[in-house]
Amino acid sequence: MYICICNAVTDTDIQTAIDNGACSMNDLSKQLKVGTCCGRCKDCAKKMLNQSNPLQIQTLTIPSLAPEIAFA
Repeated sequence: MYICICNAVTDTDIQTAIDNGACSMNDLSKQLKVGTCCGRCKDCAKKMLNQSNPLQIQTLTIPSLAPEIAFA
């Protein structure tokens, strides 16, 4: 199905770009010209990005910078 009529970009084109590493609208705009004309396709393209790249939260362990103090 066509997502961007202005630049003849399909959902398959967008999914292929995402599978190849596109992770933002900026990436899709650079690679496929999505959202660079009338802008009506942006919502659908963003939805595809969000579905393909769910937010992943990672927990980082940061070591303490305070010196170890021994109490007697």
